[in-house]
Amino acid sequence: QVQLVESGGGLVQPGGSLRLSCEVSTNIGSIYVMGWYCVPPGKRRELVATFMIGGSTIFAESVKGRFTISRDNGKNTMYLQMNSLKPEDTAVYYCNVLFAGQNYWGQGTQVTVSS
Repeated sequence: QVQLVESGGGLVQPGGSLRLSCEVSTNIGSIYVMGWYCVPPGKRRELVATFMIGGSTIFAESVKGRFTISRDNGKNTMYLQMNSLKPEDTAVYYCNVLFAGQNYWGQGTQVTVSS
């Protein structure tokens, strides 16, 4: 069983920044597919950014150039740096890993962008 714990969400003004963290309870050095998703109010879950096999990354069009995904294998932690935040980025953000053929999700962290 793999546990994921997100942190770093909160309330931020438009144009501000936040860094989300996702601490994973297992060694992520061998995990190739892991990423961030969000659920905006009244909408379905959407991909934000993800690492893929081979080390490539995929970003949602709406966050390209503003968000960065990174990982620290030594700390078993993945990050989402969010810059130039917009009100439409408001959502609950979840981290996800694919490990041993199973998808695991964190509990989510709320990000609210509002003045």
